[in-house]
Amino acid sequence: MCTNEVYKKVDLKTKLRSTDFKGVCFWDIAPILKDPVCFKQAVQQLAEHFKNKKIDVICSNEARGFIIGAALAYELGVGFIPIRKKGKLPFKCVDLTYKKEYEEDTIQIQEDAICKNQNVLLIDDLLATGGTIKANIDLVEKFGGNIVGLGFLIELEYLEGRKAINNKYEIVSLIKIETTKV
Repeated sequence: MCTNEVYKKVDLKTKLRSTDFKGVCFWDIAPILKDPVCFKQAVQQLAEHFKNKKIDVICSNEARGFIIGAALAYELGVGFIPIRKKGKLPFKCVDLTYKKEYEEDTIQIQEDAICKNQNVLLIDDLLATGGTIKANIDLVEKFGGNIVGLGFLIELEYLEGRKAINNKYEIVSLIKIETTKV
């Protein structure tokens, strides 16, 4: 049931769905995205937190990170830069290969995407083990970008993803999940 009749603050965690996906506990954000009140609330909560950070651009990793990142960039009136898997972006790109939980992956960003000293906010849907966001950080810093914060819709605290980024950056997570139990 959608909650768009009257705006009221919703506990976003209650909208998540947990499912077994390929043997892993997967936290599904689709119920938040399909509900216009919940989606708007999530974007506005992130915007409220980061609005005074002097952000030039938001970078997000594909695919669900794009949804949150692009909406937030629009809300804050800043640019949006996609970070994609290798071979998905036109123009000249810079690659970064990193180790994920079970395999390596390569991400890319266009070589003219970030200027030195540009203020960059990194947004993703999920902070799990921290490997993907750490790779995003490394890629932005390779260009001399200044990371002003990290924002997530969900943080799986039990996977300790903050350790991968050494708590060097301000991290905002709208929903924190402490256990794999639903």
